[in-house]
Amino acid sequence: MIPLDSDLMRAFLAVVDNGSVTAAADRVGRTQSAVSMQIRKLEESLGQPLFTRLPRGVALTPRGAQLLPYARRVTSLLEEAATALREKPLAGPVRIGIPDEYAETILPRALAAFSERHPGVEVTVRCDFTAPQQAALDEDHLDLAVIYDSSHTSGDEVLCLDPTVWVTSIAHAQHLQQPVPVGVYFRSDWCRDFALRSLDQQSIPWRAAFECDTSASLRVAARTGLAISPLSRSTIPPGCRELTNADGFPIVDRARVVLKRNPRGGSAAIEGLAEMLREAFRPLASGGVMA
Repeated sequence: MIPLDSDLMRAFLAVVDNGSVTAAADRVGRTQSAVSMQIRKLEESLGQPLFTRLPRGVALTPRGAQLLPYARRVTSLLEEAATALREKPLAGPVRIGIPDEYAETILPRALAAFSERHPGVEVTVRCDFTAPQQAALDEDHLDLAVIYDSSHTSGDEVLCLDPTVWVTSIAHAQHLQQPVPVGVYFRSDWCRDFALRSLDQQSIPWRAAFECDTSASLRVAARTGLAISPLSRSTIPPGCRELTNADGFPIVDRARVVLKRNPRGGSAAIEGLAEMLREAFRPLASGGVMA
């Protein structure tokens, strides 16, 4: 079996993305005959046509449509490999603070990928709330911190908007109880000023049915039907749903997720991890959790 040539796959994608051989040739800076020859070679290696020639442009055949996701995956992996191997390895310590909300979702994958790409970087992670993280930055105990900005006044880099909403179990529907059982954080100004105040403003009677100091525990409370919980929209667990205005529950807050830096200096390793954090949050910034 003759292996598929990556250059031929790129020519195939250029034709698909530009709609014709002529437009593809203009985009990649080659002659039309050269691109046509590449497509012909690819079709010969597969033993079947990939395009149907139309009066204006081309359309994929069923086999061409089948090849398309493989071609995208192959070229993407090649580009990723080239980037990783050409990138100058980073080294040195980086201390980062992250919110508990993302400790089980976005950030572990990002930090694992960063460590694999840059084994010489010594990453130390602190999982904590916004106020302690800000204090740690001020005291030079952190280099980077992902925190919530409820005031929308800071000039820090915004990674995404991930509103906090009330969440209930689909099976237990505790939001229909009177008073409503709620999950809260121990001794939390945020809970008092945002979560509980949002209920008071809607004249919703409530009682503290579950107290903890981690969002993971609040997710358990919601999922098991112990209480409704205030959670970041992107972290709603399976078996639960957001309570909306239609249910009588407003959004708790519209805090921005921001990246704060230690003003005392930086390093290539710190900048490299900052870029990895941007990549990790990009799906949230462009996806379905924006307010």
